[in-house]
Amino acid sequence: MRVPDVLAGLDPEQRAVASALSGPVCVIAGAGTGKTRAITHRIAHGVHTGAFDPRRTLAVTFTTRAAGEMRGRLRSLGAEGVQARTFHSAALRQARYFWPQITGADLPEISSSKLPIVGSAASRCRVPTDRTVLRDLASEIEWAKVSNVLPESYVTAAEAAHREVGNVDPESVAKVYAAYEDLKTDRNVLDMEDILLAAVGLLSGHPGVAQQVRSQYHHFVVDEYQDVSPVQQKLLDLWMGERTDVCVVGDPAQTIYSFAGAQPDYLIGFPQRFPGATVVRLFRDYRSTPEVVGVANSVLRAAREAHQGVVLEAQRPAGPKPAFVEHSDELAEAAWVAGQIAKLVANGTPQREIAVLFRVNAQSEAYEQALADAGVAYTVRGAERFFDRGEVRQAAMLLRAAVRTADGAPDAPDAAAATSAILSTAGWSPTPPAGGGAARERWESLAALVSLAEEVVAAKPGAGLADVVDELEARAAAQHAPTADGVTLSSLHSAKGLEWDAVFVVGCHEGTLPLSYAETPAQIEEERRLLYVGVTRAREHLSVSWSLARQPGGRGNRRPSRFLDGVRPGGGARSDHRPERGAGRGRKSGAPARCRVCGAPLVDAVDRKLGRCGSCPSSMDEALFERLRAWRLERSQEQKVPAYVVFTDATLVAIAESTPVNETQLSAIPGVGRTKLERYGADVLELCREVVEE
Repeated sequence: MRVPDVLAGLDPEQRAVASALSGPVCVIAGAGTGKTRAITHRIAHGVHTGAFDPRRTLAVTFTTRAAGEMRGRLRSLGAEGVQARTFHSAALRQARYFWPQITGADLPEISSSKLPIVGSAASRCRVPTDRTVLRDLASEIEWAKVSNVLPESYVTAAEAAHREVGNVDPESVAKVYAAYEDLKTDRNVLDMEDILLAAVGLLSGHPGVAQQVRSQYHHFVVDEYQDVSPVQQKLLDLWMGERTDVCVVGDPAQTIYSFAGAQPDYLIGFPQRFPGATVVRLFRDYRSTPEVVGVANSVLRAAREAHQGVVLEAQRPAGPKPAFVEHSDELAEAAWVAGQIAKLVANGTPQREIAVLFRVNAQSEAYEQALADAGVAYTVRGAERFFDRGEVRQAAMLLRAAVRTADGAPDAPDAAAATSAILSTAGWSPTPPAGGGAARERWESLAALVSLAEEVVAAKPGAGLADVVDELEARAAAQHAPTADGVTLSSLHSAKGLEWDAVFVVGCHEGTLPLSYAETPAQIEEERRLLYVGVTRAREHLSVSWSLARQPGGRGNRRPSRFLDGVRPGGGARSDHRPERGAGRGRKSGAPARCRVCGAPLVDAVDRKLGRCGSCPSSMDEALFERLRAWRLERSQEQKVPAYVVFTDATLVAIAESTPVNETQLSAIPGVGRTKLERYGADVLELCREVVEE
C-alpha cells in the first residue's frame, strides 16, 4: 500500500511542525494560518513513519465539532485509529471505566444543565432567581471549579481575580456555590466540571489508574492551548506523567475566555517549562485579504503582549479597503449596516457568508430590526450550545416519539412537512414572533430544525421522518448545529473559530469595546484581543463602526474605541446615514420619536415602529391585520423567505392601525422603506382599500 506524502503542499512552517515528531513542541499559530492542517499532518506523518502508534496517540481540543473535524482530516490522511476528543469526553470515558472499579458503583448521572440546581441553591440562599442572574451564577461556579477554587476560598479568589456577578456580592455567590455542591451530592448527579475533577481525582489518588492511562497514551496533541484551564492542565499533566511527547498549539492573541478559567500562561510559558522545546510560529494567513490582515496587525501593535503572538503575512490577493465609519447614534449605525448588507446580497454574497459581530448580546436588537426592515433574513448565534437548549431537547423528543409510534404527521407530503407539523405543537410557526428575546430565540431554534429537515429531503428525496431524526442525532453527537439561512448576528465571543466573507464589527466605542467595567490592564488587553478576533473572522469585506450617541437626539459624547487609535486611517469616515423615509426617521433631525397617543418619548424599537407606547390603546383594524398576515404568509412562501422578511408583525400592526390609502401615507409608516414600497406597496394598499370600502 502506497503511503501518502502528507508533507506535500505544506508551507515551510507547517512542514516544520509536521516534521517535529519527538520531544515537546509548541506551535504559536496566528489566525487563519492553518494550524489544524499542520497538527493533523504531523500526526499522520508520525503514524506513516512509525513514530506514532495511532492507538496510543491522543489529540484533545475544546469542542466536539473541532474534535470531529480533526478525526475526519486524519481519516482522509490515512491515520485512522487516533483518538481525537475534547477534554471532557476523554475524561468522561476514563471516569466511566475506572469509577466502578474504585467505588463499586456506577458513575453518577451527568446533569444536562446547571440552571435548575443553581436556581434551587439560589432560592435556598435567598438570592434573586431571574434567568439572567442564574446564568451569571452558573458561569461563575464553572469558573471557580475549573480554576480549582472551592466554595470556602471563593471570596478571596474572586477579589484577587476581579470577578463580579451582576448585583450579587461575593459572599452570597460563595453561599450559592456551596449550596449547589450540596444539592448535587443529595441528588447524586455530576456537572460537566465534575467530570474533569473526577478524572483528576482518579488519576492522582490511585497510582494503578494513572499507570493504565499512561500505558495507553504515549503521544499527545493539544489544540487551542491558550484556552486551557488549571484543572485541564492538571489532567494533561496526569495523563503524561514523566513523558514529554506533547505538541501544543494556540495563539496568545486569541485568548478571550479568561472569564471562564482560560489561562494563556501555560502556552506562553511552555518553552520555559520544557527547555529545549521545538517552537514554531505560523504566520502566513490564508484566510483574509492583505487589507484585513493589515487591520488585524494594527489592532495588536499597541498591545502589551503583542510580542507573544505573531505578525500575520497575508497570502491572498488584494481585496476591498476596510471601512471605518462613525454614526450619530446606534439606530443610524444599524440602518447603515443593514443597507450595506443588502447591497452585498444584491451583488451576490450569500447571506450565510455575512456576519454582524458585537461585544454584548443586548446590541443584537437594533440589528435584528434593521435587517428585517431591509428585507434581509438573519439568525442570532447564542453562547448556549444548540443541542442543550430546552426547546431543542423537547423537539427531538417529539420527533423520536413520532417515529416510534409511526405517527409522523401522516397527511404531510414529505418529512420536512411532517417535521413542521410536529414542531408546531412545540411553538413552531412559519411566522416568527415580533421583537426579540426568549420567544425569538425559541423560534429560531425550531426554525433551524425545520431547515435541517428540508436539507435532508433535498439530499434524499423520499426521506422519512426517521431519516430526519437520524441526521439530528448524528449532528447532536458532533455538536454540529443546524442553522437557518441568513446573516449571522453574534457576539465576538461566540464568533471565535468561525469565518465569513463579510464581517461588520459594530459598537466599537469606549464603554462597549472595551466594556466600562474592564479596568485592570489585563482586562483591557483581553478586550483588545476580542476586537482582533472579530477582525480576523473576515475573509474579504470588513467594516468597523461606532456611534456617538445611544438614541437619536442624544448627546454625542462617545469616543471611538481606544483600540482604533492608529488603526483607522484619517480618524475614520463619518456617516449620518438614516433609514430611508418610512423607517422611523421622518421627524426633524435630533427630535426623539414620541407616542402619538400620550406624547411620551419612545425608546423600545417595537414601540418606535408602532408609533405609540405598547401600553397605550391600539386602534388596529383586526380584520385588516388578519388579511395582511395571510397575504404576508403567501408572499413569504412564494419567495421562500421567513415571513418577517416581508414585513414584521409590528409593521403590520402599524399598517392596520393607520389604514393608509396612498403611497405617501404608507411610506410614512416605520418599516416601509422605498424597496418594500416598490415591492409590496400595491398589494398592501389594495387590501387597505378593500377594508375601507367594506
